[in-house]
Amino acid sequence: MSEKRRDKRNRILHNGETQRADGRYRFTYQDTDGNTKDVYSWRLDHNDPYPKGKRKDLSLREKEKQIEQDMFHQIVSNGGNYTVLSLVEKYVSLKTGVRHNTKAGYKTVINVLKKDTFGSKRIDKVKLSDAKAWLIKLQQEDGRGYSSIHSIRGVLRPAFQMAENDDLIRKNPFQFELASVIVNDSVTRESITRKQQREYLKFVQEDKHFSRYYDGIFILFHTGLRISEFCGLTLEDIDFKEKRIRVNHQLQRTSKMEYVIEVPKTESGVRYVPMTDDVAECFQRIIKNRIAPSAEPTVDGYTGFLFLDKNNMPMVALHWEKYMQHIREKYNSIYKVPMPKVTPHVCRHTFCSNMAKSGMNPKTLQYIMGHSDISVTLNTYTHVNFEDAKDELERILS
Repeated sequence: MSEKRRDKRNRILHNGETQRADGRYRFTYQDTDGNTKDVYSWRLDHNDPYPKGKRKDLSLREKEKQIEQDMFHQIVSNGGNYTVLSLVEKYVSLKTGVRHNTKAGYKTVINVLKKDTFGSKRIDKVKLSDAKAWLIKLQQEDGRGYSSIHSIRGVLRPAFQMAENDDLIRKNPFQFELASVIVNDSVTRESITRKQQREYLKFVQEDKHFSRYYDGIFILFHTGLRISEFCGLTLEDIDFKEKRIRVNHQLQRTSKMEYVIEVPKTESGVRYVPMTDDVAECFQRIIKNRIAPSAEPTVDGYTGFLFLDKNNMPMVALHWEKYMQHIREKYNSIYKVPMPKVTPHVCRHTFCSNMAKSGMNPKTLQYIMGHSDISVTLNTYTHVNFEDAKDELERILS
């Protein structure tokens, strides 16, 4: 009977286990494809002390148990040799038919991973603590904001979930609440007050240069339209008889300066937005003053856009954002009390807040805003203050 193999501490070694002359342990095995593999550790058992100067690692027999579990669950060894970067690239390659801004987001994440050492890390080596530490590093060392990191994690989490579903890894390391790891330093876009809105619109209307944008900005403040929906409006979308605005598409311009028409984000985005008399008058002036170009621009079959730039191409979100930026800068250079930041989204948020404070039924407001989830609409009610509460109480009790 052959004598059992033992280590230098006279412990019996199992099949496949050996101890090298330098004291390091090795386990040799065959993976599911029949390939011979080796794993190493300076400790045989988890109770063994760490040798001085050696990196902390799992013991050999802990690694053996992981290998046994992986082979039982048919987990592909070494994560299929995918790195974080190559995994994300594969995930992105399978996402067909996505919006152009979604593609741009994917490209941003890939560029981040190409420049970061985390991108070259093998996916089966990424633990929960590694994922958390990397996101903390993005914020604290790289200076990235919460929303940016949220977008990055929004790609890595489903990519790693794909790897888990494909049996490349045992567990998705990005399955955790982001706010529990990094500080949410994103700035909430608050609405402006009714008084600020009146002063802002009055300034625009009376300014010789910016008055040309008054009707458009008034409409944004009084309809709650998304800026991409607003820019996509055509002559056929304005129904003066029924006093409504048809919203069934949005206009965007890609980073390559290509104009594209996209459907709203959700089915709830397709809707008719009612017009007040004041809004209808703004549209009538816009259409009356619109100078038809020699050749109407056409984007994906849509033509007759209400707002055209100096090149006779449809205006996009960036145009209106710049106009509003310049308006605010001029306003603040004249008046002592500064005007807070006003953007097309602030106009939309202000409209929603005003309607909520006025007592509009939340479901009605949800429809007008094109929100797919009532919780998005209800969150608007969080932007109330003591005066709002006081007025509401007096209205109910009076």
